[in-house]
Amino acid sequence: MTDEQPVKTNGQGNDDGSQPAPPAFELEKIYLKDVSFESPASPRIFLQKDYSPDINIDLEIHRTVLDAANGYHEVVLNIEVKAMVGDAAAFLIAVQQAGIFRVRNFTEDQMPIMLEVAAPNTLLPFAREAIADLSTRGGFPQLLIQPVNFEVLLKNKIRREQTKAAG
Repeated sequence: MTDEQPVKTNGQGNDDGSQPAPPAFELEKIYLKDVSFESPASPRIFLQKDYSPDINIDLEIHRTVLDAANGYHEVVLNIEVKAMVGDAAAFLIAVQQAGIFRVRNFTEDQMPIMLEVAAPNTLLPFAREAIADLSTRGGFPQLLIQPVNFEVLLKNKIRREQTKAAG
């Protein structure tokens, strides 16, 4: 038998210099930050027999450091939907689905992956539900947002930034 005592840590790594704490990605809170629904062509739009709108979806990711020392970040998935029938806007939906994430012990290179891929993947189902609900409550067919490959979006963003910097 030995009299060794376990090493206590402060959660940021071992105090004795041994193995650092493992990376941690934690969801602290999910919330709807902002939402908007407009139906500028109603009620006339509902009288159209061959309703088949052109749907345009714009998606943006915004991230803010809330508390760097403790690893708290806010990530906002902003989705705007425009449903057009000819020149008339059938409906417009804007949803800002947000979350507070605690992201610790990742390298600087890994942080964009966590905050622009992992976090939005967590938020998308909630935004999808809000958009589907708003479209049906507005009297329109349910609108389902398709899955999004956030990894490809991040790679494209990095490529654009590199091209601009090389400019």
